[in-house]
Amino acid sequence: MIDHKEEIRAFIQDNFLIGPRGETLADVDSLIASQVVDSTGFLELVTYLEERFGIVVDDLEMIPENLDSVLALNAFVQRKQLA
Repeated sequence: MIDHKEEIRAFIQDNFLIGPRGETLADVDSLIASQVVDSTGFLELVTYLEERFGIVVDDLEMIPENLDSVLALNAFVQRKQLA
């Protein structure tokens, strides 16, 4: 399986993190708890995942277990690509 964590992290940092570029996002940091992404941001993130990785994210899959951290996003993309 291909690891997409760095690419996903780069997208989040480039599009959602405002402020000093020295700020880093750990694999397990919650995007919700740290207020990195809001509801509109999640829609942008889902659109990115679908376009970049060629997957379809169903409404029922838009849950924190799939989308709340770089680690969760990477695992979700990997599962979807295998399906």
